[in-house]
Amino acid sequence: MESFNGYIKWIHILILRGDTMSNVTVKELTAKQADRGVKSSVFTLKFLQRIVMILIGAVLMAVSLEVFLVPNGVIDGGITGISIMVSELTHLPLGIFLTLLNLPFLILGYKQIGKTFALSTLLGIVVMSIGTSLLHSVPALTPGEPLLGAVFGGLILGVGVGLVIRSGGSLDGTEIVAILFSEKSPLSVGQIVLIINVFIFAGAGFVFGWPNALYSMIAYYIAMKMIDIVNEGLDQSKSVWIISEKYRDIGSALTDRLGRGVTYLDGEGGFSGDEKKIIFVVITRLEEAKLKSIVEDWDPQAFVAIGNIHDVKGGRFKKKGIH
Repeated sequence: MESFNGYIKWIHILILRGDTMSNVTVKELTAKQADRGVKSSVFTLKFLQRIVMILIGAVLMAVSLEVFLVPNGVIDGGITGISIMVSELTHLPLGIFLTLLNLPFLILGYKQIGKTFALSTLLGIVVMSIGTSLLHSVPALTPGEPLLGAVFGGLILGVGVGLVIRSGGSLDGTEIVAILFSEKSPLSVGQIVLIINVFIFAGAGFVFGWPNALYSMIAYYIAMKMIDIVNEGLDQSKSVWIISEKYRDIGSALTDRLGRGVTYLDGEGGFSGDEKKIIFVVITRLEEAKLKSIVEDWDPQAFVAIGNIHDVKGGRFKKKGIH
C-alpha cells in the first residue's frame, strides 16, 4: 500500500512541476481516449443505421403484404407464404403466424449462425408482424387486380427484404433451414429454397386458385430481382483480367480514360512458359463496353476475362477524374 501511495505521490509531483514526461503521458492518454471515443461513436452510428434499415425494411414488407399481395390472394414464398395460407384458412390475423412459425427457425439461427443475426431477424419479424396487424384495415391499392398487386407488391417486398438482409438479418426462416440443410446435402442454398417454394406455391393453388398461384410466382420472381438490386446495386461491380504485351499502354489508358486504378500481376504461360504481365482492374457494369473499346484500340489480340463481383470494399475503388 505504501509503494502504491508513493507512486501516486510521484505522479502528482510530476504533474505539479510540469514535467515533460508527464505531459507526454497525459497527451498519450488523451489521444487514446479520443481514439476510443471516435471508435465508439462510429460503432454507435453503424448500429443505429442497422436498426433503422431493419425497421424500414420490415415496414415495407408489411405494406407489401397487406396493401398489395394478401388482398389479391397472392402470396410470397417461404414461411411468409405458409403464414398467409394458414391465416386464410383459420381467419386469424396474419401477424400471429408470421411470428409463431418463424420462431423455431429463429432459435436455430441463434444457435447456428449467431446472436447478431438472430436479434436482427427477431426485430424485423416483430416489426413486420405488428405492421401487418396495423395495416390490416387499410384498403388495398389494387383491389381485384392480382397482376398489379403481384408486380408492385413484389417490388416493395423485394426492397424491404433486401434492406433487412443488407443489415445482417432476415424476415423469413426458410433461408435458415436451407443453410442448415445445405451443409449435409449436395444441393445449394438457392436450390433448397426453390424446392421448398415449389411446394408452397402448389399449396397456394389449392387455397387461392391456380391463377393466383401463378401470380404469386411472378411476385416472388420480382422480389428476388429487387433483393439482388438492393444488395448489389445497379452498378454491379466486375473484375477484369487482361493479358497483353502492351499492358503498360492499356493500363495507362484505363486510368486516364476510365478513371480506374489498375494492378499489374506477374504470370506465366502454362503452355509456353513465357512470363506474362496481367492487368487487374475492377469496374462497374456500365463501364464494361468502354473498357473493351480501350483494350481493342491498343491490342485487338489481348486476352480479356470479365467476372461478376458481389461486393467491393477497401483499396482505392473510388473513381478518379477522367479526361
